[in-house]
Amino acid sequence: MPLKNLKWIYLILLSLVWGSSFILIKKGLIGLSPLQLGSFRILFASIFLILVGFKSLFKISKKQWKWIVLSAFLGSFFPVYLFAFAETEIDSAVASILNASTPLMALIFGVFFFRVGFTQNKGIGVLIGLIGALGLIYSGAQVNPDQNYFYSGLVIIAAGCYAINVNIVKRYMYDISALGITAGNFLVLLLPAIIILYLTGFSIGEITQDPEVSLSVLYVMILGVIGTGIAMIIFNKLIQISDPVFSTSVTYTIPIVGLGWGVLDGEIFSKYQLISAFVILLGVFLVNRPKR
Repeated sequence: MPLKNLKWIYLILLSLVWGSSFILIKKGLIGLSPLQLGSFRILFASIFLILVGFKSLFKISKKQWKWIVLSAFLGSFFPVYLFAFAETEIDSAVASILNASTPLMALIFGVFFFRVGFTQNKGIGVLIGLIGALGLIYSGAQVNPDQNYFYSGLVIIAAGCYAINVNIVKRYMYDISALGITAGNFLVLLLPAIIILYLTGFSIGEITQDPEVSLSVLYVMILGVIGTGIAMIIFNKLIQISDPVFSTSVTYTIPIVGLGWGVLDGEIFSKYQLISAFVILLGVFLVNRPKR
């Protein structure tokens, strides 16, 4: 199949997989606590990625492991739990849209801490995107007064973690394979996730005795293996066969899928939230806009 067609297939698959992760988190929280959900997600993703990328771990030098550890906690560990806690109070569609602010956060941290170039258009894009995020949070609080929209701040913090991780990977881990980084990340997180799951008091018997728990674990297994493990492999392949501008366009399609799942699940989404979502994506577009 021509690469021109293949890259579109990868983009659509990635949009569907990552866009669906937010509704899977919501369904997983029915029978699991946020800590249990996050731990199971890391556990399933770790097993899959370590099996797939085991050989790549031996290519990581001792000096590189400090960046692997830092990347693991910023790029996966903290966001996984932050999203789980956030969706105990806010809708999955709102979480998926706020997640689109990651490129804006990446630019902010890049400018202040990683000497990334800054232009007037990018500054305007960040400002517009942040205004859209505030508008989305405010309008969401008006539509859903029973929800605590302060929890949306957890999504912003998670986006900040992703943003710092992107800059670390780009600056310090360019000589490590993408599979090696991902497998190394989840090797580091495997033990902490098991410890946290144990401290929650969860027992394996709950999976067989409680249908609600078993269904939630199934949702999280799909989230961990497909939404994290396989999605990272697809994304790496997309980067290899396309340009950076095309690969980052997934930022715009993920919220569309997330919003669709939210509406199908009965979440209320007003026209003001839709306008705010558009403003966020406009800001992201200005930040990612290539120089002429």
